[in-house]
Amino acid sequence: MPSRFFQFLSSLKLTIVCLSAALVLVFVGTLAQVNFGIHEVQERYFQSLFVWWPSGSQGFKVPVFPGGHLLGAILLINLIAAHVRRFKWSWSKIGIQMTHAGLIIMLLGGLFTDLFSVESFMKLAPGETKNYSEDSRLMELAVIDESGKEMDKVTAIPEGRLSPGAVIEHESLPFRIIIRSFYPNSRIQSLDKAGEKAVPAATEGVGAQAVVTQVPRATAQNDRDLESVVVEIIPIPSATEVTAQSLGTWLISDQLEAPQGFAYAGKSWRLVMRPARYYKPYSLTLQKFTHERYPGTQIPKNFASHAVLIDPERKENRDVLIYMNHPLRYRSETFFQSGFMENDTATILQDVYNPSFVAPYLACVVVGLGLLIQFSFHFAGFLRRRTNILAQ
Repeated sequence: MPSRFFQFLSSLKLTIVCLSAALVLVFVGTLAQVNFGIHEVQERYFQSLFVWWPSGSQGFKVPVFPGGHLLGAILLINLIAAHVRRFKWSWSKIGIQMTHAGLIIMLLGGLFTDLFSVESFMKLAPGETKNYSEDSRLMELAVIDESGKEMDKVTAIPEGRLSPGAVIEHESLPFRIIIRSFYPNSRIQSLDKAGEKAVPAATEGVGAQAVVTQVPRATAQNDRDLESVVVEIIPIPSATEVTAQSLGTWLISDQLEAPQGFAYAGKSWRLVMRPARYYKPYSLTLQKFTHERYPGTQIPKNFASHAVLIDPERKENRDVLIYMNHPLRYRSETFFQSGFMENDTATILQDVYNPSFVAPYLACVVVGLGLLIQFSFHFAGFLRRRTNILAQ
């Protein structure tokens, strides 16, 4: 039984089935982008073990097709099993073994990239300094304590924790946060324009004069969801108190320009819905941003960011130039010149953290050397046979 199972794992039929399923998955996923958008399709089809049905349901779902992660894992196991079963070590087969090793490195590198890489953006205006980048899709609820003299104290709550009914407590907060409503994509309008039967979204702040409604998720590549959340603030009872009275509910959304604030325990607090931030042990200060266009057109010819990189830990303080096809690589991160804000008011740097970025290059080198060595062995054998024939 174990030998049959190993034969199945190493069989060519399994390889063909997986490759065929991958073709079907890519075709169906491409069509699904019309309804769900590219990022949603990546999560549902290519970054999952199974494709689930119904796709938009939050209740009971049934797996209907293998996802990208499952197919990739099976192909990797199939390749390793076939290599162990069919190929024995010999100098004449070293090229084939190197080729298989390169393919294994490529598959593992793709898996690690998908699991651990992070893409974010850093927007910098001239003279501005930042030590963090922001996610282009994930959001977070930031609870900011403004009582500090030199800096604010921020407690960030990830988007995944903002499910209705969730109770959030943290040692840095003297109160509980209860998530009353969460809208992955929403529209906010004033109460007087929403109709007579409209109900305010919250009891405090802007939400007391506004209505929030759920809208379909954004599917266009350049569009993004506008998330909103309604939270209730409840003080944590002291040792002498049995219960604590609620401070009210607030509507927080990245659509609102002004953050929602309140006072409690002698401190001033702000509630902000913002892109998830990734803080770094170094900072970038934009000195100058240049945007060159082709004469007589608005087509970008070149845009570049002149910045100063400061890293106290490594004692780095140097000028850097980031422009098209010339990124900045530092501390396993790569900063690309991605774009710019309207009227060149700020530059946009794409920050890519990919711990396995070397894997594709290494795989290509190993595969190339393997094919070259294998071809050389066959070519040398051909020359020997030809020489023997001519000698006869």
